[in-house]
Amino acid sequence: MSKNDIRTAGDPGRRVGFLLVDGFAMMSFASAIEPLRAANVLAGRRLYDWIIVGIDRHEAMASTGFAVRARHVVGDDIDLDTLFVCAGGNPASFADEATLNWLRRLARRGTRIGGVSGGPFILARAGLLDGYRCTIHWEHIPAFTESFPNLDTKLSLFEIDRDRLTCAGGVAALDMMHAMIGQEQSRGLADAIGEWFLQTEIRLGTSAQRRSLQDRYATSNARLLAALELIETHVEDPLDRGALSAAAGVSVRQLERLFARHLGKTLDRHYRDVRLDRARILLRQTALSVSEVGLASGFQSASHFSRAFKARFGHAPSSERAAAYPGARRSA
Repeated sequence: MSKNDIRTAGDPGRRVGFLLVDGFAMMSFASAIEPLRAANVLAGRRLYDWIIVGIDRHEAMASTGFAVRARHVVGDDIDLDTLFVCAGGNPASFADEATLNWLRRLARRGTRIGGVSGGPFILARAGLLDGYRCTIHWEHIPAFTESFPNLDTKLSLFEIDRDRLTCAGGVAALDMMHAMIGQEQSRGLADAIGEWFLQTEIRLGTSAQRRSLQDRYATSNARLLAALELIETHVEDPLDRGALSAAAGVSVRQLERLFARHLGKTLDRHYRDVRLDRARILLRQTALSVSEVGLASGFQSASHFSRAFKARFGHAPSSERAAAYPGARRSA
């Protein structure tokens, strides 16, 4: 440990570490670290110091292919106030025990621990989110809730619960840092940082991660939207057309017409596509068997699931899993 890593009595800056896991997203990382630099510039003094940490070498590779130099590696004895784990790709496959033990050690020491984008998956794997509210990028939600069903997982932009900070990633990290800096410094400084980054709207942590169904499907038809909402919340236990039409307040035939007119496909086709999209995520991000993925996606028969999956994506579910692990996937 160098003398620069030892906090002195005259050093008022809060020390924030960023553990970068290969495949991390630059957008999320930049949205989390840049507000710290802005805080120092706008305050006219050093409020924050930041340290980059790699897993097992002094660099980390972003999803864009850019390498970021790391000052430290996992296992180093670093004095930190807060550590953020930035991960992308397939965080469900991360199982480096040395890293998990190091995170536990920092938490026991009193370091605030945060996760950005796929980072909360690693925190959960280390047991550091037990008893805390947390969130994660919506793409990881199905696998995350399958892997950690007892966690208090929210579909929010970010959660700050005592000494745990979790964020869905992307530009939501900017909103989380606004809240953190507001707590640690002042609301005025946090607002000034937002203005500096042309952040015309500061979003609360409880804000939704995704656009509304109305925006995503480009429809304002209330009856169709009622059916679409039920479809998205009943993937593992699909509702029949009668239940959907009753909830929408129309006949089955009328509901079918609404799907054809507004979405250009049948109700059954849309419902199957939603379930298969969920299955694809579970295959990529969990260790569930193909049969278990089928059941979790509302298919009672493994053969039916395999046929439907191949018809939609052009290959078998087992091929999807095999292709997911050699390299990192995209992530916010």
